[in-house]
Amino acid sequence: MPRENLYRTLIEELADGVYFVDRRRRITFWNRGAERITGYSAAEVIGTRCADNLLVHVDARGRPLCTGDCPLQESLSRGVPREAEVFLRHKDGHRVPVWVRTAPLPGRARTARGAVEIFSDLSSRAALSLQVEEFRKLALLDPLTGLPNRRHLEAQLHARLEEMRRSGAGFGFLIGDIDHFKRVNDRFGHAAGDGALLVVARTIAHAVRPFDVVGRWGGEEFAGIFPHTDLAALAGIAERLRALVARSRLPGTAGEAELTISLGGTTASTADTPTSLFDRADRFLYESKRAGRNRVTLGPPA
Repeated sequence: MPRENLYRTLIEELADGVYFVDRRRRITFWNRGAERITGYSAAEVIGTRCADNLLVHVDARGRPLCTGDCPLQESLSRGVPREAEVFLRHKDGHRVPVWVRTAPLPGRARTARGAVEIFSDLSSRAALSLQVEEFRKLALLDPLTGLPNRRHLEAQLHARLEEMRRSGAGFGFLIGDIDHFKRVNDRFGHAAGDGALLVVARTIAHAVRPFDVVGRWGGEEFAGIFPHTDLAALAGIAERLRALVARSRLPGTAGEAELTISLGGTTASTADTPTSLFDRADRFLYESKRAGRNRVTLGPPA
């Protein structure tokens, strides 16, 4: 086998996504790892330009990178490697966290003839699969989204409050609600409504820390428990979730319908019960809705 074909075969078999671009940032190669992580086949991608923003890369604050601070563009223009954690948009609409590494491909006269990007899936799917199976055995899994259900979240709230009373370990609590969810159902049908729930569920599940617990509270509401988190840190988490969902889309709809969530949250106190904690966060969620939606409203314990 010629050496070039051997290298191509090896790159194709990598678990990481790999793609090459020329000087115009036109994609010339897209391996099977890239297909698996993004949902886009090589046939759909090769020949397009990464500046066309197919994957809509954003940072943790939801800011677009493909048309701004693009690591690949910096490798091309400055001839230096770059690394960054970014969130790409999967073909199915949800956000996937990836670690990208870019490097220039040397050309003549010290100018790059193109660049390569390697990206790794950071969503810990193997660990998540084991956790999902355990939740399923215990009937603690929401059947549609695959996230922990209300029963599991309430049990976690009880456990966290007891731990807080014993050791003083505080935590934050968020409630999120998909904006205008009924409008999605009425306009596109209940299948699209289920799709919206899946897009939001996958986006928030991929955007939190490994020890956080996020799940579906019921209907179009999601909830999250964030250990060792004060109000300032909770604000950062909530804003990240809001921004990433706002950069997601519902595929298969006219114009790929936009999705947003409103969030309300608070930190726990030793006087709280799961009900009082939920009621307080829910009041702040209502304030976000009343203020125009796609917002975050937080407050401390009374």
